[in-house]
Parts: sequence; C-alpha cells; structure tokens
Amino acid sequence: MSRKVHVANRDAVEKTTCGPGRLDRLLTGARQSMVWLREGASVPQQQVIRDFATSRAKAVKDIEARVPVRRRAGMPRMKRKRDARPTLNYTRRGFRLKKGRLHLAGGIVLTVVWSRGLPSVPSSVRVYRDSLGHWYASFVVATEPEPLPATGRVLGVDWGVKETATTTSDVHDLRHPEHGRSAARKLGRYQRMMARRRPARGKAASKGYRHARRQAAKVHKKVVRQRQDTARKWAKAVVLDHDAIAVEDFRPKFLAKTSMARKAADAAIGATKTALIEMGRKHGRDIRLVHPAHTTMDCASCGARTKHALPLSERTYTCTACGAVSPRDKNSARVMLVRAGLNPAGADRARAGGPQVPSQREPGIPALRDGEDVKNPGCSSPPSSSSTGA
Repeated sequence: MSRKVHVANRDAVEKTTCGPGRLDRLLTGARQSMVWLREGASVPQQQVIRDFATSRAKAVKDIEARVPVRRRAGMPRMKRKRDARPTLNYTRRGFRLKKGRLHLAGGIVLTVVWSRGLPSVPSSVRVYRDSLGHWYASFVVATEPEPLPATGRVLGVDWGVKETATTTSDVHDLRHPEHGRSAARKLGRYQRMMARRRPARGKAASKGYRHARRQAAKVHKKVVRQRQDTARKWAKAVVLDHDAIAVEDFRPKFLAKTSMARKAADAAIGATKTALIEMGRKHGRDIRLVHPAHTTMDCASCGARTKHALPLSERTYTCTACGAVSPRDKNSARVMLVRAGLNPAGADRARAGGPQVPSQREPGIPALRDGEDVKNPGCSSPPSSSSTGA
C-alpha cells in the first residue's frame, strides 16, 4: 500500500499520505473481510503498523536530509512467514498479569518463568521467538537508579581489536575473549553438514538439515551469550570502581570491510560499549562520550598532535614536543580523560614527573547522567525504562 501511494504521488497534484491512521482504517476493513486476520487480536496488528510507520518515517527523513547511504536507515522490507521470526507487541490494554501468568489479548494465557521480578507496572510487553525456538516476554518498566558509593576515581576507555578495551587502569583492561574463535571448529562442522544436506530449490528441508541448522544456531547463541556475559561483568566492575568514565564514541561498523573483520566482530565492541553505558546509567555514574577523531595522534601530556597518523604496526606513542613515551592505546585512553574534562589525578601517568594534563572540557562532548537517553545524550527524558525478559 505504501508503495502504491508513493507511485501515485509522483504525478498527482494533490499528494496523499499513507500514515498509521489510514493503515488502521484499512486494517479494520481487512479484518471484516478476512477470517484468518480476524482470528488474531487487533492490538499486535496495530503495533505492527506503528513499527512500520516509524521505520518508514526514519528512512524518508534520512533521504531528505541526504544522509550518506552507508549511514542511512533503509526502507522496511517485506517479511515472509517462513523466514521471519514471530514477534508481537502488546500495549497496556492488550495484556495483564494475574497470579504470575501472562494473559494476552485473544484469550492467550502463558505460564512465565520469571528471570527477575518487575520493579513497577509494565507499560508494554513484546513476545518473541529466538533462533532456537525459545519464546521470551520482554516487559518495558520504569526504573529508578541504584546509586553506588563515591570512589573519587575516573577512567578513560579506548576501544581496539587486539584488546577490546584499553583503560587508564591496567586492572580494568579487557582482553579479547575470542569466544567466536573457540567455537569456530564446532560451528564449521555443523555448517558443512548443512551444506551437504541443503535441500533443492522449492523442496522442504530434510530432518538431517533441520538438525544441523539447529545445532549451528545453538553454537551461535552460546557465543552471543558468552559475549554478553563478558561485557556485563566487565562493565559492572568498571562502574563499581569509578565515579566518571570517559568512553570513546567508537562505531566499529567500518571494520567489517577490513582485514580485521572477523576478529573485530568477535570482539563485540558495540555490544560492550552499550553494556558499559547502560550499566553506568543504571547506577547513576557520569558517562561521557568522546569523539574518536585524532585520539591516536594527540599527546595526553601536552596536547600536541603528530603531523601524520600512526600506522597500526606502531604500538608505542612518542611525543616529539614533550618527550612522553607510552603504549599507543594507553595514551589514547588518557586523551579520553583530557577531552572529557575529567581530572586525571588518579590515573596512571604517561611519564613520571611529566606535566599535568589540562582539565578544560572541549565543547560538544555529551555527558550521560541520570535520566538521559543513551542514543540522544544531553536530552533529559522521563524515568528510564528497561526490559525484563522472562
């Protein structure tokens, strides 16, 4: 429908729209004429329309703003029932909790295995199925921050591939866990089984192919959970020991087109950064995102910048202005503190007896505090929401 309206608007004098309101009216008419559509609850069907409208509006906005294609949100794509994983979103009027059970619109009653208690009344719930066929219920609830005692310490974090996170404190450096590399042998075995048993085009998959595909999905899921566990434990330790954290606002997407693609994907830098930001917001810590430009070229001691970018093979940073010598990633981590305007008195120095690091904060550096949005730093929002999976 959206595509038909777009084609009709090319030559029409009066433009028409295909927003959520019009699609809701079309849904009402479709439910009256189609029995199979009427058998399902209307609440999740309306939420699908809302999700589609939000996704399409974002894509159109990026096109009008001439955002580069590599950073542009694409138009929503059609999903086939055979390939797409089911996901249903219920608003407050579409579900209720009674005696530990989840009652959904349409007379569906689910017995839930709770991972943790709900801190407040949920505003919505999304029921979805993962790659292993397991069903989950993710609740959106309002939460209050859980403040931790002050420590008086600050930390700078620089992301990398050899070491996932290099910090100004040697204790909190995060080495590459290589979970994907450990599982590569087993995963390759099941993928070869899938290749041998792959069905012909248009034919149903055999039992052996489905078994191999499920085993490969189990390996993938285990690696994902290992990465999440490592990231959350490291983030918890960092947040417990520091009041303010300067984090490089690094976007690792471009690494997928380099020779380091496999190792960079296994490092899960994006997921680790998200875990650190969420953990800091949960406990009311001061998280400051620092732009990554020239962090490997600037000296943390005197602020001087090298004339040329350092090659990846050069792992030691030597300042030609003040003579400070330190590991390349350690220097970058200290630069994070300088740019974030944090006092690095408690951090390791690049050189004993070196000059003090200036503490002037550069403009444009967002500081994430309690009640601010991770994706839109600096913008206050209502009490933060979190998802409780069950």
